Amino acid sequence: MNYEFRKATPIDAPHIWTILQHAILRRKADGSNQWQDGYPNPEIIQQDIEKGIGYVLTDGETIVGYSAVLINDEPEYDNLQGKWLTTGDFVVFHRVAIAEGYTGQKICLKKSLILLFAFALENNIRSLKADTNHDNFAMMNIFEKAGFVFCGIVHFRGSPRRAYEKVL
Repeated sequence: MNYEFRKATPIDAPHIWTILQHAILRRKADGSNQWQDGYPNPEIIQQDIEKGIGYVLTDGETIVGYSAVLINDEPEYDNLQGKWLTTGDFVVFHRVAIAEGYTGQKICLKKSLILLFAFALENNIRSLKADTNHDNFAMMNIFEKAGFVFCGIVHFRGSPRRAYEKVL
């Protein structure tokens, strides 16, 4: 497997949407309310790509994962009900999804996190922040195994979400 983490291009958008659609269905099958309200959608993907924050994980030429990656850009994190571990610069990632056929391979998500850590370090940033729905037990488990610490609750679109931080 030859994984690479790169900025998404407009040509990638249909592949990204397919990955997200499958992730939306997986969340629903798991009994989760996450991503069951019309978000994310193709317009969000287009905005991510236009803003230069959409990233794909590839295995050779195949897109196997997606996430939006931002630096110091999550206003809702200012309203954390809790306490962040750090107050400086941070990388935040949203809309993390892995393609069908790769979801059971923890190596794929683990590789995504390793590449996100490298992205942060390349930008001289030592903090990664993320959040997930309270019923996304798989993602909470991944965060905890990767060394993220639960820091409190943030709200998105009227829904509480568990916020995590990892200091590199």
